[in-house]
Amino acid sequence: MFNRISFITVFFLCCVFSLPLRAETIYYSIRQMGFDGEARLKMVGPKEYKGLQTILIVFKANGKNFSDEEDIYVDPSTYKPLFVERNFSLSIFGQGKTLEEYIPSKGEIIITKTERGRTTQQIINKAGDVDNIYGFIYRYRNQGSFKIGDVLNMTLPTKDLKIELVRREVLKIGDKSYDSYYMQSQPTRYKIWFDSSKHKWPLRITGTIGIMNSVMTMTGYEK
Repeated sequence: MFNRISFITVFFLCCVFSLPLRAETIYYSIRQMGFDGEARLKMVGPKEYKGLQTILIVFKANGKNFSDEEDIYVDPSTYKPLFVERNFSLSIFGQGKTLEEYIPSKGEIIITKTERGRTTQQIINKAGDVDNIYGFIYRYRNQGSFKIGDVLNMTLPTKDLKIELVRREVLKIGDKSYDSYYMQSQPTRYKIWFDSSKHKWPLRITGTIGIMNSVMTMTGYEK
């Protein structure tokens, strides 16, 4: 029945459950192990995919020696990933693409990878819902209390983390200073700075992003 819900119904449900859709694009500079470039994080909104009604978040990063694009299809009410399509290119590794399919009812994540003309499949057994970093960010922006000391679970395919809102601090980006909320995971894998205004922009994100460890710093915003 769920896969017959209309886009309008999905939008209504998201509003009812305090998950307002924000059609937006956030622009970033990105540093990935010495590979510098630009990235953008786009909230597209309701999208049908493989017969399911989802919400689509798109991440794109480009630099001199790399490119990475992820189409992240998340559950409209929880922002937990259902499917992730990734196309990447890195000068030292070549090109490739992956499809991640999340099936919490079976406790499985199916990862299909195509690289150098060869396709392989891996199944990760993981009970319950699993997080995606961008889905987590959007969910916390829309649902989070932003209270110092908040501790949340972040369940990843191969690791379970706790992530805490540690403090408020001033974050300087270029010639601008932002009052921000600083969030850090334990073990230390992700650090996120959220703007303290009503927008709650993710000003800086560090950690395992895309295909390698990265530092993303916001450079612009567009509705």
